[in-house]
Formats: sequence, C-alpha cells, structure tokens
Amino acid sequence: MNKKKVLAFLKLHHDAFFDVKPYADETDHPTPSDSRAWSQILVSMLTGIKGLAREKGSDLSDGSDVKAANTWGAIDTPRFNGVIKAGTKHSKAGKLEYLDDVPFLFFVLWDNEPQNNRERCRIWVVRPQYDKLFRNICRLWYKQRDAHEIISNNFQLHPPRGKNSDIFRNTCGNLNYPLLLCAEWQNDKYVLAHYDPQVLKTCECSKAD
Repeated sequence: MNKKKVLAFLKLHHDAFFDVKPYADETDHPTPSDSRAWSQILVSMLTGIKGLAREKGSDLSDGSDVKAANTWGAIDTPRFNGVIKAGTKHSKAGKLEYLDDVPFLFFVLWDNEPQNNRERCRIWVVRPQYDKLFRNICRLWYKQRDAHEIISNNFQLHPPRGKNSDIFRNTCGNLNYPLLLCAEWQNDKYVLAHYDPQVLKTCECSKAD
C-alpha cells in the first residue's frame, strides 16, 4: 500500500463530500456522494486488484466484490446490501457455490467515531471461499429463502455504524468481521489508526455475542 496516496485519496473524498454539503443543505437536497465508486477505488489502491474498466460483472477483476455504506447525513439506515447473489441472472445466483468464485468481499463503511465524532473510514474483509462461519450464515439464508421463509433477494449485513465494534448483524447470524483498515479525520487530514494487510491471507470471521 502506498500510504501517502491512500490518505490523500481519503482526504479527496472527505473534501468532495463536505465542500458540496452546504449547497445541498441550502437547496434541501441530499449531499451527492457515490460511496460505491469511491470505495471500489480505495480497495483497489489498498490491494492492487484492479476494476473491470467499466465492463459488467464483479466489482474487481479477480471476482471480488466491494460493498459500501455511508452514514454521513443519511436519513435512512445505511447497511451493506446484496452481499451474496440471489434473484439475478448469474448462473450460480441463489446457490452457495457462488461463494467459491469470490476471493474477497470487502465492506467499506464511512461513519463517525462515537467518542470524538470524527469522520472515519473502515474496511473489513472476508474470504468467502474459506470462511466457514460466514458460509454458514449464507447457507442458512439460502435455505430459508428456498423455503420461502425469506422472500427478499437482498442479503443484508448491518455494520457497526457509529460503534467501536467489528460485529455485523444478520437474522441468520452475528459475526466479528476482520478489520483491514481504519482511518480517522484529524486536523484536516486522515490519520491511519489501523492497517493489517495480513488479514488478506489469513482472515476468518469469529462468533459474536
């Protein structure tokens, strides 16, 4: 990771959001922010895994996906949506085997640290091909969907918005997710609070209380 470039990119995102926010507030519109695209670029900068150059498919060229959520100025409850495939034309949609083709799932959350209210960015990562606990909750969700106990095609994970926690919640199971990066806004710039690239090789979810 090029730390200087990553922190500069994070600052660019912060400035873009908060520079335009007064205009949005004045005109009673949401602050424009494409959290999905910013998050995908950030993950590529951290991992070296490129995107698809505007082609359709997964978010990253190796088959990995990036999920994003942003709480800044949100009027609803941001969460990670469409985490696993269901109800699409994908050949493995609705099947656990879909996960065998996904090296990584990255989850990027833009929120505020609860004690000092600083804006921050956190990224968690899952290796769906190997993570047994994560696969278990996906297996249960697919099973309940097949039995029509769940009628939605949207597998959602509820992240720890505004909390100093790594627990994601879902009706099929709550897990601690491996944290790759945390950066906090301090004195007009981002400061790296946590970065552990080793999770890309060894990470596994753990059971949460």
